[in-house]
Amino acid sequence: MTAIRRDTHLEFSEVDMGGDGDVKVFDIKYPSGTEMRLVNMYDQLRQVEGVRSQGRPARTARWSEIIGRNKILLGGDWNTHSDRWDPECPPKRDEVILTNLMDEYDLTDVTDGEATHMSERNGEISRSLIDFFITKAMMADNLEIATDLATTSDHAIVCAHLRWDEGEEVKVSRKITGWDIDGLKSEEEKENYEKAKKYWEDKSSERPVLTEKSSGEELQKEAEWIQWNFVNHLNRCCKKVKVCARSKRWWNEEIAENRRMLDSLKRARRRGEATQQQVKKQRSNVRRIIRQSKRKMWQDFLSLATQDQVWQALRYTKPGGQQTMKALKSREGVVAESWEDKAELIKEEAFPKPLKGVERKAQEEGGGMWKKITDEDIQLALFDQSVKKAPGLDRLGFKAIRLLWEWDASRIIAIVKITFRLGIHPRVWKEVRGVVIPKPNKPDYGVAKAYRVITLLNCLGKVVEKVAANAIAEECERRQLLHDGQFGCRKRRSAIDAVGRLMKRVEEAWGRGNTVAVLLMDVKGAFPHVAKGNLIKKWKKWGLKPTW
Repeated sequence: MTAIRRDTHLEFSEVDMGGDGDVKVFDIKYPSGTEMRLVNMYDQLRQVEGVRSQGRPARTARWSEIIGRNKILLGGDWNTHSDRWDPECPPKRDEVILTNLMDEYDLTDVTDGEATHMSERNGEISRSLIDFFITKAMMADNLEIATDLATTSDHAIVCAHLRWDEGEEVKVSRKITGWDIDGLKSEEEKENYEKAKKYWEDKSSERPVLTEKSSGEELQKEAEWIQWNFVNHLNRCCKKVKVCARSKRWWNEEIAENRRMLDSLKRARRRGEATQQQVKKQRSNVRRIIRQSKRKMWQDFLSLATQDQVWQALRYTKPGGQQTMKALKSREGVVAESWEDKAELIKEEAFPKPLKGVERKAQEEGGGMWKKITDEDIQLALFDQSVKKAPGLDRLGFKAIRLLWEWDASRIIAIVKITFRLGIHPRVWKEVRGVVIPKPNKPDYGVAKAYRVITLLNCLGKVVEKVAANAIAEECERRQLLHDGQFGCRKRRSAIDAVGRLMKRVEEAWGRGNTVAVLLMDVKGAFPHVAKGNLIKKWKKWGLKPTW
């Protein structure tokens, strides 16, 4: 039996190539049109009226037609024994068909050397490797095998992860995601840190900070100058943080060294200076070391886990979410298949257009609030934010902004205050990256509303937003403008307090002999549909004037 995930973006079609139903052949088609073939094999002697015959499915399959593709992966229960793929092989048995197949079509077995079948006979337990994958050498280099999943069967679960993207080999990403700020501030890098600080101070002294008379255009240019120059400065003086295919916590020098040896053998094989068996042996060695490293990291994590990390470990063991996105359908029934059409459809769903007839025009100029903002307010807004928050497109996270505060706090203070005085959010702070993630437990992932967009904002812009949020919240609390039942976004109040108050009222009603009914409502798309003009009118009604 072959099971296929319903939410996959690939197209599957089964092809009859013989094998009496035990050789399942599937053609897989990527959205780009690239194709590969998957063969699910169960090669077992047939039984006729309880007597085992010599007929095997592998003998009746049309292999010349099956292995007609360059990209093909064959796997399953082969029921054959040979020291060619099993170093601890019992006496050879039924291996002729498979070995001839591998030799004729230049196929190689991909195993981790671990036994996949356990049987007991005459009180003795024997282990053998009869469940595995075979493929062509070009694909074997991109195939990762694991057999350590739990199962109650006498056969192991063999998982194959093919690192293949649209039929092309996955390229190692070297995209810079940030800088090693902690490393720059370490004792070992003290001299480099002082040089970097001095260089920035000299560069910054050539450009005056904003003043109370600065214009909106000067504000725009200042935001762009900070972003461009500080990014370039960190590129020069700080070690770059890059993400690649091997950016894993369990990756260590031993794995790296063995991986280099494997790559060297692969190159030698292409030159004819090494055999496929040598490559296979080194590949198995790399996988063994990786499994050991993963196991050790997991055991160390569990042994040293705190009370909170125990629940974190539970989340780690839960199955991962959906990894692919199928074609999406709009509310009008239009199907989006390309990534561009999907992105546009999700954007329309996540960021709806303003309702007709609703005033959304904000005030044209800032008020006097900026005069009430202190340097301490801005510092609190900056250092109260987690350094683990993802940065925006400029990659300047809160560690980098805090470093800028150490070197040039007056520049940050000035741009934040002028932003409030002019009522302008600089354009470079409005450019964001949207990350699409599926909402859990949705019945249909073929519609745009089954996905959520997480926007990664500019961190310096977040400081401005935090200052505004704190000021508005403090003013509302001071004037007692909020309903006593409002718990969200208020200090010293939480969802636990709301539940506690609800339970208290329910118990009081029960004490009076009454029956209690609770109506819970969720306003769909409440935040995106907020009308700025109406919100400002309500603020004016409360006494929060634009000039405040």
